[in-house]
Amino acid sequence: MSYDFNTIEAKWQKYWAENKTFRAEDNSDKEKYYVLDMFPYPSGAGLHVGHPLGYIASDIYARYKRHKGFNVLHPQGYDSFGLPAEQYAIQTGQHPSITTKENIARYREQLDKIGFSFDWDREVRTSNPEYFKWTQWIFVELFNSWYDTNEDKARDINELESLFVTEGNTKVNAVCDEETPVFTAEDWNRYTAKEKQQILLKYRLTYLAETEVNWCPKLGTVLANDEIVNGVSERGGYPVIRKKMTQWSMRISAYAERLLQGLDRIDWTDALKESQRNWIGKSVGAGVTFNVKGHDEVIEVFTTRPDTIFGVTFMTLAPEHDLVQKITTPEQKPEIEAYIEATAKRSERERMADVKTISGVFTGSYAEHPFTKEPVPIWIGDYVLAGYGTGAVMAVPCGDQRDYDFAKHFDIPITNIFEGIDISQEAFADKEKTIIANSDFLNGLSYKKATKTAIYELEKLGQGTGKTNYRLRDAVFSRQRYWGEPFPVYYVDGMPQMIEVAHLPIQLPEVEKYLPTETGEPPLGRADVWAWDTENNKVVSNDQINNTSIFPLELNTMPGWAGSSWYLFRYMDAGNDKEFASAEALQYWENVDLYIGGSEHATGHLLYSRFWTKFLKDRSYIGVDEPFKKLINQGMILGTSAIVYRISGTNTYVTEGLKDQHDTEELRIDVSLINSSDELDIEGLKKWQPQFKDADFELEEGKYIVGREVEKMSKRWFNVVNPDDICNDYGADTLRLYEMFLGPLEQAKPWNTAGITGVSSFLKKIWKLYHNGDDFAVTDTEPTKEDLKTLHKTIKKVEEDIENFSFNTSVSTFMIAVNELTAQKCTARAILEPLAILISPYAPHIAEEFWQRLGHNGSIATATFPVFEEKHLVESAKKYPISFNGKTRFTMELSLDLSKDEIEAAVMAHEKTKQQLAGREPKKVIVVPGKIINIVG
Repeated sequence: MSYDFNTIEAKWQKYWAENKTFRAEDNSDKEKYYVLDMFPYPSGAGLHVGHPLGYIASDIYARYKRHKGFNVLHPQGYDSFGLPAEQYAIQTGQHPSITTKENIARYREQLDKIGFSFDWDREVRTSNPEYFKWTQWIFVELFNSWYDTNEDKARDINELESLFVTEGNTKVNAVCDEETPVFTAEDWNRYTAKEKQQILLKYRLTYLAETEVNWCPKLGTVLANDEIVNGVSERGGYPVIRKKMTQWSMRISAYAERLLQGLDRIDWTDALKESQRNWIGKSVGAGVTFNVKGHDEVIEVFTTRPDTIFGVTFMTLAPEHDLVQKITTPEQKPEIEAYIEATAKRSERERMADVKTISGVFTGSYAEHPFTKEPVPIWIGDYVLAGYGTGAVMAVPCGDQRDYDFAKHFDIPITNIFEGIDISQEAFADKEKTIIANSDFLNGLSYKKATKTAIYELEKLGQGTGKTNYRLRDAVFSRQRYWGEPFPVYYVDGMPQMIEVAHLPIQLPEVEKYLPTETGEPPLGRADVWAWDTENNKVVSNDQINNTSIFPLELNTMPGWAGSSWYLFRYMDAGNDKEFASAEALQYWENVDLYIGGSEHATGHLLYSRFWTKFLKDRSYIGVDEPFKKLINQGMILGTSAIVYRISGTNTYVTEGLKDQHDTEELRIDVSLINSSDELDIEGLKKWQPQFKDADFELEEGKYIVGREVEKMSKRWFNVVNPDDICNDYGADTLRLYEMFLGPLEQAKPWNTAGITGVSSFLKKIWKLYHNGDDFAVTDTEPTKEDLKTLHKTIKKVEEDIENFSFNTSVSTFMIAVNELTAQKCTARAILEPLAILISPYAPHIAEEFWQRLGHNGSIATATFPVFEEKHLVESAKKYPISFNGKTRFTMELSLDLSKDEIEAAVMAHEKTKQQLAGREPKKVIVVPGKIINIVG
C-alpha cells in the first residue's frame, strides 16, 4: 500500500472538524496552556509558504502540550478591519465586508489544508459587530478613566470629579495635559457644565487634542509612523505630509514607567525588550524655562545635561512648534514659512533618520539665558520634533555633536565649558570625564555634582526642576477611514459624549463612496444616517439633527491596532454577549503562555496590547497586567526570485552566462516558469505577459538559465510559492516538516521547492516502516536493545528540541531514527506506537493514520507523550577497534563489565589475533577498558 497523503490528510482534517478534536475546556482539572499566533489580516492574495511558519511552530508546541496532559487553548481569528479592503472598495465600489468575508473564506480553506489544531469554535473577527462592541466598550472605559499618580493606576473619572468638587485640583497628583489650569473647589463649582467637560478631557485616558499627524492626502487618512516607509505610505507609496488635526488620542504615556518595568517580568527576547525600552525612551534630567525677549511667551525644554547650561549658545524649535508663528520677526517670516512647508513633506521617522542634512532658519527672536541673562538666538530645525519632549532644545554645541555641526554650519558661537578639553574638531560628550569650566558656580564640578547644583539653582530661580522624561508619546487613535471600528461617540455643543454599553455596538453606516468628502471630512461624512437619538438610543438620519435630542456622531474610525490590543481575552470566552469575557474564563486562562509572531510589531501592537492589559487590570476587569508571558519572533521565509536579462533598448533577453557581455536590465519573472535546474520555460514566459510575446532569446547550449536572487517573498517579485500547491503535490505533513527543517525558527531562510523532496522521501520511508507491502506490519514482538536505544534517544532529543523551540533538529532526529529502525527491521509495537506520538506534533495526519491502524479509537492528539528512560541509553557492550602496532585490523564487541585481564584474554583467544601474530608472542598488550586495545608485536 503506497502512502496516499491526499486521501489521508483529507480524512483526518474532516475527522478533526466533525469531532471538534481541539476544543478547549474552560473548566478543567488539567493545567492550562494558552498558545496564540499573531492573527492574520486576511488579504486577497491568501497565504504564501512564508506565512504558515509561525503557525506551524505554535501548532507543534500546542500539540506537544496536549500530549503532556495540558488543557490547551489554541485559537485563531482575523484582524479583519484594514486599509487594503477599503482601497479595494474605493476602486470597485464593493463593500469592504464582502471583500473581507471572501478573503477569510480563502484563508480558512488554506489554514485547514495545513492541518492546524485550532479551536475554531472561538474564532474572532475584529470587524464583526459582536466583537467590536467590546472594543467600543473598552474605549468608553478609557474615556471614563484618569491616571492617579499617587496610586500609580487608572481610576474611575467620577472619583476625580468628586475630588474637584471638594478640593479642586491643587492636591490632585494625576497625569494630565500640560496646560491644565489650577483651580479650587469654589472655581470648579462655578464652572459651566461645558467648562467642566473641557477640564475633565485634559485628564481622561482617551481624549481629543490637536496633534501633529502624518496625513496622506491620496489615502485621505492619518498614518502611524510604522505605516510610512521612506516618506511615503507603505500602502500605495503615496506622499505623506505633517499637519495639525483634532484627533482622539490614547494617554499611553501615563503607563510609560510601568511598561518599562514590566519588561523585566516577561520571557521575551532581549532584542525585543530593547526595542520597547528604546521606544519608551526614559531619560532623567531637568525641565528648564527660558523667557523670550520682547514676548510674554516662554520656551520649555527638557535636558539630560543641566550641568552644561552655561554652554547654551542657541535654541532650536521644531518647525511645528506653536511659538514659531508668534515670535518670528517680519523679516524672517518668508524664509520660516518656506522651511515649515518643506518640513511638512517629511515624516518624523525620515527626519530622525537623516543625520547628515543640516538645515534650519533663524526666527529673528532671542531667548534669555536663565543665569547670565544673555540673549540666546532662537532657530527652527527639522531635527527637533514637536511631539518629542517639548519640541524645543537648548543647544550646547560644545557637548552635543548635532548641535556642534549645526553651529559650525550656521557660524553660531561655540562656548567651551569643559576643563582641559579641545573642542576645535568635535563636541565632547563623555559625562564621566566631565569637569565643568566657564560656568560660574558650576566651575570645577563633576557631571553628577554639577547636575544637582544646576537643578537646585534653577529651582531657586523658579525656572527649572528635576524631571524624568519619556520619549513615548500619546498614541493618535483616529483614522479618516471607513473600514474600522466606529467610535461610540456623539457631540453635544462640540463636546464628546459616550454611548452606553447597553446600546452598543454602533455599526458602520452605508455610504455611497468610500472616499473622504469633497470638503475633507472622513468617509463617514458621506453617510445619510449617522446621528444619535438620545431619547430612543439609536442611530437616525442626519436630517433629524436638532442639537436638543439628536446629535451628530463621530466621523473618524478607530485604528487597526484597536481590535488587536485585547483579542487574546475574547478568545477565552468568544461567544459571550453579556461581557467581553466572563470572570471565570479570565481567571482560568489568565494570559497567553506562548505568543508567536513577527518582530515588526515590537513597538506597535505589542506595546498597545500591554497598555490596554494594564488598564483593564487597573479597572479590575482582568487579573493580569501583561498579555503575553513568552514571545517568540519567527524569522522570515525568503523567496528565491527568478531574473531574466534584457539587453538595454531591445526586446532581446540573454541567458545568465552571457549577461556580462551586454548592457542589460534585470526583470523578475514568475518562479513557476523555472524548473529545478533554473532553466526557463520560454514558451510559458511568452504567454505570461504581453511584453514577452515577441521577445528574442540568446541561449547557451540550447538553454536559457535565469539568475536567482534571495529576497522577501512578495507578489511584487513574482517569487511567491502557494502552500496549496505544496500540499497538493507533496502533502501538508511534508510542508510542515520542511518549513521546520529549513533552519532555526527565529532566523530568516530561503525557500527552495527542490529541497522538499528529501522530506517527502522521509515520510514515504516512515510509511514503509509501518507497512510490509499492502499490509500493516506492526507486531507484538519484543523490541531489541537497539530498538529501545533508538526510541529513547529519539524521545530525549525531540522533547529537548520542542522545549527549546529547536524544531529543525527534531526533523533530523526523526530521519536518523527511521533509518536506524529500518536497518534494524523493527516491527515492534512497543517502539512504533510511541514513535507515532513523537512525530504527531510535526506530521499529525500520518501519525493519526498510524494510530488508527495500531487499533486505537479516537485521535492521537491526547495520547500521552512517551517517557524517556535513561537505562536504554546505558551501553552494556563496547565495540573495540583491535590494533596491532597502532593499526586497526578488526573490531570486537566485548561486555563493559569485563576486567582488563578478561578483555586481554578474550582478544588473545580470538582467531584473527592469532592470524595477525602468526605464532609470535606480543611484546606488550595495552588495554584501556572502554577505549582502546593495542597489541605491540
